[in-house]
Amino acid sequence: MKYINFIAIGAALMALLVPVACSSDKATADTTAEEIPAVKVSTAEERDVDQTVTLTATVEPQNINNISAMTPNRIKQILVDEGMRVSAGQRLVVLDDVNTTSYRLQVDNARASLQNVQRDYDRAVELLNIGGGTQQQVDQMHTQLVNARNALSAAERTLRNATENTVLTSPVSGVVTARNYDPGDMTGALPILTIAQIQPVKTVVNISESDLSRVHKGMPASVTFDTYGDEVFHGTVTMVMPSVDPQSHTFAAEITIPNPDSRLLPGMFGRVMLSLGHARHVVVPDLAVVKQTGSGNHYVYVLHGDSVSYDRVELGRRLGDAYELLSGVEPGATVVVSGQSKLHDGAHVRVQK
Repeated sequence: MKYINFIAIGAALMALLVPVACSSDKATADTTAEEIPAVKVSTAEERDVDQTVTLTATVEPQNINNISAMTPNRIKQILVDEGMRVSAGQRLVVLDDVNTTSYRLQVDNARASLQNVQRDYDRAVELLNIGGGTQQQVDQMHTQLVNARNALSAAERTLRNATENTVLTSPVSGVVTARNYDPGDMTGALPILTIAQIQPVKTVVNISESDLSRVHKGMPASVTFDTYGDEVFHGTVTMVMPSVDPQSHTFAAEITIPNPDSRLLPGMFGRVMLSLGHARHVVVPDLAVVKQTGSGNHYVYVLHGDSVSYDRVELGRRLGDAYELLSGVEPGATVVVSGQSKLHDGAHVRVQK
């Protein structure tokens, strides 16, 4: 009887242990499933993407004119100041006209001398015609006549220059960007005023040499300025430098922007956008792109079966809620867009629907 009781007791104990073991195995399985990160995925698609570059630039005047006296002279008046707008032909500076009086006397003397020589020449010709003179005399008088005419022309030119040098006018419409003297000063090496022509204006941008074949004279450009928010100004590439900087591996392009209302001023900061055509590239949701902490590198987790690889990518343009990828992911690849914080290269994952 005792033996039979031991058997019964052992059987009862085994019956109690079996359910406990089954419960433990089930819990282990559930825990393992929970440890595999759940992710959401999307498909990397290939499509045509507009190729544009955005470059920073500063407004420059189309031309710069330095207003100077042709000969040293004393300044009587300066009629404009820095920052003022001026029109073509506007009076800017009045200089001392003390020299014009002596130059006018020189013109009067030269004219009188020419009249005397002209009379002597005419007499010599008349005498030759009536047999009272010689050809040699006529030739000599003709030489004197030519010299007298040249002397008068030189005196008139000197007077004209002196007169023009008395009142200086602006050759273009623009803005006064520099004033180097005050009334009473003698003119020197520096220009009295500097006029910047701002109708139109220009910007010069430096573009990567890889885009050299896609930039050409006459192509359109869009420009925005911090001063005017999102307003777009339209310009044209007017010059492409035929050389590349060996240090920066860039080349310069000049963009001319119409400025009929003079709203754009030299020194303004702007952003130039050039459209360089189209290219077929891979596009992924922006949520798929992971920036590596402490560096400028970007990565995407790509799904392979039930695991992922951590692939470095080269970003192109941002396209709303997506990124253009220049390299790193093949078209049609499945990329992770949610749950990356728990992943590492080679990690096993389970995809959430």
